[in-house]
Parts: sequence; C-alpha cells; structure tokens
Amino acid sequence: MDDVELRHLKALDAVAEAGTITAAAARLHMTQPALSRTLAQLESRVGVRLVDRSSRHLALTAAGATLLGHGRAILSHLDAALADTRAVSRPLRLGYTCAVLGRQTVPLMRTWRRTHPGTPLDVVRRDNGTAGLATGDADVAVLRIRPDDPRIRSEALYTEDRVAALPDDHPLADRDGVLLAELTSGPVLPLAVWLEAGTASPDLWPPHRRPARTVEVGNVDEWLNLIATGGAFGVATAGTAESHGHPGVRFVPVCDAPPATVYLSYPHHPTHPGTPEFLAAVREAVSG
Repeated sequence: MDDVELRHLKALDAVAEAGTITAAAARLHMTQPALSRTLAQLESRVGVRLVDRSSRHLALTAAGATLLGHGRAILSHLDAALADTRAVSRPLRLGYTCAVLGRQTVPLMRTWRRTHPGTPLDVVRRDNGTAGLATGDADVAVLRIRPDDPRIRSEALYTEDRVAALPDDHPLADRDGVLLAELTSGPVLPLAVWLEAGTASPDLWPPHRRPARTVEVGNVDEWLNLIATGGAFGVATAGTAESHGHPGVRFVPVCDAPPATVYLSYPHHPTHPGTPEFLAAVREAVSG
C-alpha cells in the first residue's frame, strides 16, 4: 500500500460530513473532479472501496468508516501539535462571557503571574456560548452553562446563588432579598434574556408565574444598560454581580431560585502547553 497523505484523510472527512461531492468540494475549496480523483486515489492506495457511490447522497462503507475514525484522530492530533507549537510564544487565554470567578478572579490572576512569570495570562471576553473555545479565541474558559460541544470538556467547579438585577428605582431594589414570584407579580418589566450564554430564562419560574414578556440581549453590556434605563429586569449569578457594578442597577439576592453551576471548560486537545498547570491553579483557587 502506497503512502496515504493528509489531503486524502481530509477529503474523506469532508465527504462524510457533507454527504455529497459538490458540498465536500466547496468545503475544501477545490473542484469536484479534483476531489473525486483524490478519493479514487485514496481507495487505490488503501486497496478497498471506502465510499458508496450508489446513491446521490454519498455514504461511507464499513471500511471507510473505520479509516475515517482513525483519520480524524490523526488530524486532531496534528491540529493539537500545531497549536502547541504556535502557543509556546503566546499568552494563555482565559475566556469568559459575563464573569470569571467572581471574588476569586483577582487572587487567581495575581498568583498565576507570580508563580508562572514565563506564561502570560490574557483574560478575554467573548460573547458566545463557549466564551471563545469553539472559535479558537480561548484556551480555557469559565462558563455558567455547560457547552454542548463534543470537542470541549467541562467540569463543575462550584455553585453560585442567583441575584435579581433591577433598576435602582424599582420598588424591590432596596430589599435584602426577593422571591421569584415577586419579580413577576403585578405590573412588571420584561425579563432581559441572553439566549446564547445567559443563565436565566423564564423556565426558572413555574409555568403560571413566568414573565409575560422577554427582551433578548446579545451581551452583558446590553443587559446592564437595558436594566439601568428601566427597560427590563434580569436574573444573574452572584459572579456577575461581583464583576459588573453598574450605575443605575441594583443586585438583590433571589431567595428561592436554584443555584447556578460554574464550569471550567477546555478543549479535549489543549491549545496551549500551559493548560494543565492553569487548570490545576483554578481548582486550587476555588477549593481554598
């Protein structure tokens, strides 16, 4: 059997994902005839049929599926190796959406910079559900929603209490605590929700007590500004309150809301060589 090249494995992967030569060729930025030749060359080198061409929608044979599994592992390891090589000279990037570790954020960063002077740490906000992990903008992320992405691992760190975010002139803003039902009783503001990365939705309330209206926002800044100007109220976690003091917004504990889980998330294949040590530092910071 002649050598199988990475381009062959990438072609097989693209066909498996796209299902047609046309779509796979577009994904690989090559012509359909060129992709067909690449697949035929791969089958010739392996010595078995890998793709069933009997229907318009291509499907892998059993042999093709076996090779695809090994091929994806090879491509993934190569991506990780290249990422590690590039990462040697760049900072480790910690992603977040609305909060990192609350009060523990600054102690963690100070300790890391003191004990790991050769590995700079950048804290980056990305307004998406994985805080930059899925897009390659972060190496590790602190999240309050477990990402549904098979490429990402997540572990629960701790839980945080919920708080209501209210305009500071709201009738409940001076309270020491509120109940969920009080937030939706009588004439009330709509609930500000961040669908991609927020932790609060109408599902926090029983069906008969849910907010009558919601307003969607795209990030924590929009959320805070909308609340401060009296356009909505919100429900967040304690970490958000600790990280985002804002003129015109008052945070009040919600006494009967379930706590939210804080997750430490990172790729299955680390994208920075300092990742294992940083994960250990985060675990130590939150356990102390």
